[in-house]
Amino acid sequence: MDPIELLRRLLAPAGPGELLWPGARLEGFSAEVGLRLRLTVAEEPLWIDLTPLAASDRWAARTEHFGLSYRTEGERRAIAPAEGQAICRRLALMIRAREGELFVALRKNRGDEEAGGGDAGRVRRIEVASILEPGGSKARPFYTVSPYVGCTIGCRFCYADRQLAPLRGLMGLPQARWGSYVDLRENAPEVLARELRASTPAPIKFCPIVSDPYQAIEAQALLTRRCLEVIAAAPAVWPTMLLTRSTLILRDLDVFKEMPRVAVGVSLPTIDEAARRHFEPRAASVAERLRVLRALRAAGIPTLAVVQPLLPGSIEGLAAALAELADSVSVDVLRGEGGAREDFEDLRYARCRGEAWQAAAAAELAALLRARGVPVWRGELPPSLAGAAMIDAAT
Repeated sequence: MDPIELLRRLLAPAGPGELLWPGARLEGFSAEVGLRLRLTVAEEPLWIDLTPLAASDRWAARTEHFGLSYRTEGERRAIAPAEGQAICRRLALMIRAREGELFVALRKNRGDEEAGGGDAGRVRRIEVASILEPGGSKARPFYTVSPYVGCTIGCRFCYADRQLAPLRGLMGLPQARWGSYVDLRENAPEVLARELRASTPAPIKFCPIVSDPYQAIEAQALLTRRCLEVIAAAPAVWPTMLLTRSTLILRDLDVFKEMPRVAVGVSLPTIDEAARRHFEPRAASVAERLRVLRALRAAGIPTLAVVQPLLPGSIEGLAAALAELADSVSVDVLRGEGGAREDFEDLRYARCRGEAWQAAAAAELAALLRARGVPVWRGELPPSLAGAAMIDAAT
C-alpha cells in the first residue's frame, strides 16, 4: 500500500479542505519523512506526525498503533500545547475507527515484501500518486519534489534515517542501513507534469532531505533531469531550487539555462577535507563542490550554498570560499546526531557536537559572510526565489 493512500484511508471520509477542529483545516498528506498530515491553524502550517508506537517515546495522543505529535513549519512558530494536544486527540479518535482494518492490509503487504527475500527493498522501483509536497505558509508557499526516497550518499548525521526507518517497518520493508537503499519513483516526471497543470505556481525545492537528487543512481535513472525538463516546459514559471553534495548536477547545466527562475548550489559544512571525509565519505570532496559552484557561476546560473551542520575547519576559509562563489548562503546548526554518534565521539571532532560550539561557529560564519556582502538567509528558500524579505539579519 502506498503510504499516502494509507493516510487517506486513515482519515476517510475527511479529506483536504475539511475542518478537523475549530480553526484547524486539513491541507494534505506527506510521506517524505514519515507519515504526516499537513494542517493550517490561523493561516500557518501545522504538521501532525503519525509514528508507529514501537518507535515513539513521546506523543500528544495515541491510538492502538500510532503516537501522534505536532510541530510547526521548521519549528519556528509556537503553538499552545493545549491546542496542539486537542487537535492530536481529535485526529486519534478518527484514526481509531479505521486503523484496525487497514493493519490487516498492511500485514498482507509485509508478507508480500518479505516473500521477495534477500535484497528486497534495497533498490525498489515504485509508482506514486503525487510528487508535489506542499510546504511553507499561506503567505509564502512552496513545494518539495523528491524523485527518490533513501540516499546512497548516506551521510550518517542525516535526520531522514530516524524518520524513515519506522515507516519502512510499517510498510513491511527491511530495516536496511541508511545509505544502502533507495526507492525510485519511476512515474515522478509524468505525475509532476499533471500536478503542475492543476496547481498554482510556487517555488519548488529539490534538495537532500530524504534523498540527494543527484545521488549515483540518477546517472542512469534520469528522474531528476526529466522532472526539471517538465518544469522548464511548463507554461507557467515555477521558481526552482536544487541542492546537492554531488558533481553530477553539472550534467544538467543545459536544462538550468532553459529555466526562467532557478537557483542551484551545494551543501558544504566545512572547508576542511579531512573533516569532510570523516563525516561525508561518499559525498563529493570540498574541492569538487567548489568546482560545481564555479561552473554554475560561469554558466550564468544563480548559485547558493547551505552550511548545515557546521563541521570543524577554518571558518574564515569557508567564508572566503563561499563569498567568492555563492550568491547567498544559508547557515544553520546541527539538529541531532542521527547515526553519526561514533563520528562525533572521535576526539578530533567531539567539540563540534555541542550546541554552544555550533551556535558560535554559525554566528562567526554569518558575520564574515555579511562583511563580504553575501546575503545570509534562514528558512527554506534563497532570497532570489523567496524575495529579499526572507533574508534574516540574525542567526
